[in-house]
Amino acid sequence: MAEELEFLGKYGLRNKREFWKMRTMLGNWRRIARKSRTLSTERAAEVQETLSKKLIRLGVVGPEARFEDVLSLTVEDLLKRRLQTMVFEKGFAKTIYQARQFIVHGHIQVVGKKIDAPSYIVKIEEENFIGYTPSSPLTTVKEKS
Repeated sequence: MAEELEFLGKYGLRNKREFWKMRTMLGNWRRIARKSRTLSTERAAEVQETLSKKLIRLGVVGPEARFEDVLSLTVEDLLKRRLQTMVFEKGFAKTIYQARQFIVHGHIQVVGKKIDAPSYIVKIEEENFIGYTPSSPLTTVKEKS
């Protein structure tokens, strides 16, 4: 429980349910990885490749990562890929909580599309396309700074 509270504050989560969802998502990936070891060789290779491609696309693991690295992933690795965390780390907001507010109020876009879910997992190719929406008053505030 102390671990959950630590992540709530560090990553600006609204409640423990958000943490639990990330933990469940990670658990599902680990379960798939463990189950793939019991499958036939060709089916196991197919499942492992699919899972690896997905995790690389999401940016959770690097392209040089081995399949066994899936089992060593932590919830923090997944929380770092959330839009809320990315907005804060890129300097669009002064605090992690302000980042959440900007997202929920519709001030943030990813690849030209407004995203209003702070829990959105940012893909690796979308990482450089996070910004303010054109209609946001924050766009002019950032330009004046």
